[in-house]
Amino acid sequence: MSKQSPAEPGNATRQGIVQADAVWRALLEAARQTRGEDGPAPRATPEKRAATADRGPLGDADEGLLVRDSGGRWVRGPEVPAETAALLDLYLPVCNAREGSPLTVGHLGQSLDGYIATDSGDSTYVTGPANILHLHRMRALSDAIVVGAGTIACDDPQLTTRLAEGPNPLRVVLDPSRRLHSRHGVFSDGAAETIVVCDERRTARGKESHGLAEVVGVPADDGRLDLEAALGRLAERGLAAVFVEGGGATVSRFLEAGLLDRLQIAIAPLVTGSGTAGLRVPGRDRIAECLRPPHRVFSMGEDVLFDCDLHAGGSPVRGDGREQTRLRRII
Repeated sequence: MSKQSPAEPGNATRQGIVQADAVWRALLEAARQTRGEDGPAPRATPEKRAATADRGPLGDADEGLLVRDSGGRWVRGPEVPAETAALLDLYLPVCNAREGSPLTVGHLGQSLDGYIATDSGDSTYVTGPANILHLHRMRALSDAIVVGAGTIACDDPQLTTRLAEGPNPLRVVLDPSRRLHSRHGVFSDGAAETIVVCDERRTARGKESHGLAEVVGVPADDGRLDLEAALGRLAERGLAAVFVEGGGATVSRFLEAGLLDRLQIAIAPLVTGSGTAGLRVPGRDRIAECLRPPHRVFSMGEDVLFDCDLHAGGSPVRGDGREQTRLRRII
C-alpha cells in the first residue's frame, strides 16, 4: 500500500476543496445573473472575464444548490449540507443586491480588545488567512469597494480579488481634501476602475482625473463628505452592492449616518493593549439605548465573524431586544 505524502491532501480534503470551489462559482454566477437583470455586469479585466465565462447555470454546482424564491431572490436549496449552507448564508445577501434593492456592507477586523491596528499603525494582519480570503470574496461579489484616505496612506492596498476567483470591483477612495498623491497603487496600477470622491469645491469643471482614477465631487461640510450623496453617485452608475472595507473611521461614519445595511466584525484571538480603535460612534448612557442588532456568527479559521443585520424588520434595534427578529446563528 502506498503512503500519502504529508503535503498531499486526502480524498476527503480534495473533495471538500472541489465542493467549496463549486459553491463559490455558484455564488459568483448568482451575483452575475442578478446584476445582469437589473444593472451592469460586474467589472473585470479581460483575463478575469475569460476565467469566469461559460460556466453554465450557477457555476456548474449541483442542482438545487441555489434556487429562486417567489420574489426572484436567490436562496439556498432545502437539502444542502451544513458547511455549504453556512457559506451560502453569509454571501447570498450580497448576491441579491440590485438596482431598487441595494446593499451596503461595512467590515472591520479587530483584536479581542477592539483595535484594528497597533499604536504604530501596524495592521498586517490582525485577522487570519480565512478572514482575508473572506475580504477578497466580498470584493468579488460587490460592485464597488469603499475605503478612506487613511487606509490608502497607511497600507497602500491593491483592493483587488487576488485570492478569490471573480471580478475586481470599482475601487472608491474617499479623500475629501485630495491629500493623497497619485503615485499610490490604486491610482496608477490600472488593475481596476477607480474613482476618488472629494469635496466638490476641490474639483474643476469637466471630467478630471487623479492618476488613472476619475475624480468625483460631492457636498462636504467641515471636511466631512456627504456619504449619502457619495452612495447616490454610485447608484447613478448602477452599482447596487457596495462594500465599505475600512478603515475604522470610515466604517464608523457610515454606521453613524445609518447608511449600512449590514455590519461585519471579525474578532481575532489577539490582544494589542492599545492602538487604533475599530468602531467609534457616539456613546449612550444606558445599555437599553445601545444598538444590539440581529446577527449571525460564523467561524472563520481562528477568527469569529459577527454578521449584523442593521435593518431587520425595518426599525432600529435596541438593547432590550424586544424589537428584534433574531437571525439564525451559525458556527
